[in-house]
Amino acid sequence: MNEEIKQIAERLRGLRDVLDISVDDMSGACGISPEEYLALESGTVDISVSMLHKISQVYGIELTTLMFGDEPKMSAYFVTRKGKGISVERTKAYKYQSLAAGFSKRKADPFMVTVHPKPADEPVYLNTHSGQEYNYVISGRMQIQINGKDLILEEGDSIYFNSELPHGMKALDGAEVKFLAIIL
Repeated sequence: MNEEIKQIAERLRGLRDVLDISVDDMSGACGISPEEYLALESGTVDISVSMLHKISQVYGIELTTLMFGDEPKMSAYFVTRKGKGISVERTKAYKYQSLAAGFSKRKADPFMVTVHPKPADEPVYLNTHSGQEYNYVISGRMQIQINGKDLILEEGDSIYFNSELPHGMKALDGAEVKFLAIIL
């Protein structure tokens, strides 16, 4: 599995150890079985941003700390220069670049997301997390599925939705898609 996924898994284990959280409590907070949670900690399966978001909210940890391992320090402003945001590729299909990793106690988490194309017959991977989400397509076209409804978004299109509903996206036309995602 991807080295970045293994590092995130290590941070999850460390969080659980430091806060003295049982596997049962952590899996309950995530809404998954203890076996599924232990698979996340093993670093052998992909860990969705939505799952990390859920953990960060329940335990009061910055999402970017779980994703990237750095504690945000800025409280007045934080500038991310073009192409310089801290990034993680959860899988070869998704790359998340944080646009506010250094700002402490954020009310929202903005990311530049790049989704690489997959075979047309591959289903959309769905996830859920508390709150709301905003996506703005920078380039390319994507299919976004929300609660069973398929929508096509093109460059310049945007969508705001309840992220507690099952949702996911995939790149279309055999080309990557880049979009701004803001998780609230």
